[in-house]
This record gives sequence, C-alpha cells and structure tokens, in this order.
Amino acid sequence: MTDQNTVLKQTIIEELGLQDLPQEKQDELMTQIGEVVMKRIYLETMETLEKDDQEKLVDLIEKNPEGVEVFLREKIPDYDNFVKKVVDEFKSELKEDMGMAAMPQKEQ
Repeated sequence: MTDQNTVLKQTIIEELGLQDLPQEKQDELMTQIGEVVMKRIYLETMETLEKDDQEKLVDLIEKNPEGVEVFLREKIPDYDNFVKKVVDEFKSELKEDMGMAAMPQKEQ
C-alpha cells in the first residue's frame, strides 16, 4: 500500500470514528469501503467518458490493466481531484448515514 493510500485509510478511519475498533475489524471495513469507492469511481468515470473512450477503457481493463490510470489521466482533466471528489462525496454520505454529518473533522 502506498503512503498516500495509508494516509487516506487512516483519515477515513479517524473521520468515521473507527479508530477504537480492533485492527481486524478496521481492515475488514476498509476493504468494503474500498470496494464501494472503486465502483463509484468506475461509474463516475464511465459517465464522464465519451462512448468510444468507454469502450477503450473496458478493453484496457481486460487486456492491459496497468495502462488504465495513464489512460484516465489523459481523458479526464484533473483526474486526481476527480477521484478526490468521488471519495469525499462517499465519506460525506457515509457520515450522514452514521449520524455524524454535524461532527467537526479533526485537524490534521
């Protein structure tokens, strides 16, 4: 896991108040959260891309998964912020569902 992913994981754990859970439970929840976030990124990406680029993306996923990120960075302007927006929206929804929407975020 990259340093950026580790920081993201820790941030999510803290923002959702999961730090007091056993590590095994945290890992399980982060796996589930990661799967949902990846699906949302995929769906948002498909909505953003033109039809022919959608087909190219599906082909890349099947034949050259290593090339997917390069392709997306070429096709979606400011891809990092695009992904960050999807993650932030998911975290907000999750907090709201957990009754934490009004809770202030911790200072970093």
